[in-house]
Amino acid sequence: MSSNTDTPPTTANFVRAIIEQDLAEGKNDGKVITRFPPEPNGYLHIGHAKSACLNFGLAQDYNGRCHLRFDDTNPEKEEVEYIESIQEDIRWLGFDWGEHLYFASDYFEQLYDYAEHLIQDGLAYVDSLSAEEIREYRGTLTEPGIPSPYRDRTPEENLDLFRRMRAGEFADGSHVLRAKIDMSHPNINMRDPVLYRIRRVTHHRTGDTWCIYPMYDFTHGLSDAMEGITHSICTLEFEAHRPLYDWILEKLPVPCHPQQIEFARLNLSYTVMSKRKLRMLVEEGVVAGWDDPRMPTLAGMRRRGVTPAAIRDFCDRVGVAKSNSLVDLAMLEHSIRDDLNQNAPRRLAVLDPLKIVITNYPVEEVEYVEAANHPQDPSFGTRQLPFSRELYIERRDFMEDPPRKFHRLAPGREVRLRFGYFITCQDVVKDEAGRVVELHCTYDPETRGGSAPDGRKVKGTIHWVSAAHAVEAEVRVYDRLFQDELPSGEIWDSLNPESLQTLYNCKMEPSLAEASLDEHFQFERNGYFCLDPDSNSQHLILNRTVSLRDSWAKQAKKG
Repeated sequence: MSSNTDTPPTTANFVRAIIEQDLAEGKNDGKVITRFPPEPNGYLHIGHAKSACLNFGLAQDYNGRCHLRFDDTNPEKEEVEYIESIQEDIRWLGFDWGEHLYFASDYFEQLYDYAEHLIQDGLAYVDSLSAEEIREYRGTLTEPGIPSPYRDRTPEENLDLFRRMRAGEFADGSHVLRAKIDMSHPNINMRDPVLYRIRRVTHHRTGDTWCIYPMYDFTHGLSDAMEGITHSICTLEFEAHRPLYDWILEKLPVPCHPQQIEFARLNLSYTVMSKRKLRMLVEEGVVAGWDDPRMPTLAGMRRRGVTPAAIRDFCDRVGVAKSNSLVDLAMLEHSIRDDLNQNAPRRLAVLDPLKIVITNYPVEEVEYVEAANHPQDPSFGTRQLPFSRELYIERRDFMEDPPRKFHRLAPGREVRLRFGYFITCQDVVKDEAGRVVELHCTYDPETRGGSAPDGRKVKGTIHWVSAAHAVEAEVRVYDRLFQDELPSGEIWDSLNPESLQTLYNCKMEPSLAEASLDEHFQFERNGYFCLDPDSNSQHLILNRTVSLRDSWAKQAKKG
């Protein structure tokens, strides 16, 4: 992937330092070739976004390219749906791999040849122990492993058995191919790791051509080498696998030897990143799918209204470190708010409507008041809002017996209607159960635009929507899926019962009837929202992306 900018990198980190030193020393012929290697067994989440931003970003900044390669060596869990969603997510983030789309399955034949090469050199053998026996023989962190009784098979025997494995003569699990390294090595990954196993599973690309599949550790480094990758950037859990990565490349006639570099993966509070656990949430119906707006998947975030710019900004703020740490979810929400605050036009929406009647306003009259689309950016322009005798306000903006610091509407109290007039509550109408259903107010016609000629001030300003012109909508208010900072054990015990609240009969200003899926809005005093893909002209559905401020921080202080 070529850079589209001449601006030098600005965010320093140890990975950039390594690359810059390599460039200064003339390594790799001055090339920088990275790769983003997802496994197609689930949707990408915010943790993958950090890796994608790093790998594609480095390629951009150093005039190199980044390959997209699917490590599709485990067909039992892989689906075309995941491959398509991953490509969509990466493009949505703003990255393009150009012609450099690869699959590990592209290399199955070459990988097999490399495996035979190791066998012929006496560096790999066919083991007939069961999976349980292999684990038992491997030893522990404090005790060396025990050599398999099949470890001393001759290269000729191993080659014959391996070819018969490929031919489908043996049952699943009856044999594996293992590297012949050192059963007493202090790094357990070097104790004769498995390179191939028998699996009669149809592959999404190769069909039933293969019944043996290479392991990830064998495949990954060789794929890097065949593609000419210069810097193989992995998350920190692969640090212990690096000796095996290097051993395989050193023992085989590969075209190059990429450098593996590890960085700390993203751990986010109130979130789980395990694909297995995310799949459980989907399969158990806890969420509505991989793109549920409560999920940390990029598909879920996109549906919730998070922008690619916000995610890229967040990944830049988190930075690239050598040690694991927990990042506060509030940092991600800050990046989202910061982006939307600058780029989302303002709109008026009443989520819990309470009707008011302005008794001294002409019954049939409708006037239009000018409203700024963005209070800090005049380039957003203005719009015309209809104003009439009957309006909706938020129920929370009225209290019949308010406390001292309540500055909104109450009996006998005057407030400002945003972009409109000063109004005063004169009467409260209740239903048989004693619930307030309507307010009767008067307005001061001299205060159009929100100021009084006599200079009097009001402390409260509230938003509103004209009842006759309001667009009705369903609003889904999303919150954190987990209520524990570090969900662990049975994640079901940590679920936030208020992660989704659905509000019906919300009232919107009429311009929102024309909203499109790619638009984002700040509903003044209510948060940031976007249209849900399930929305249509007969049923408007909006999702809350994020609140205007971190309500969880307030709760923590109270606690």
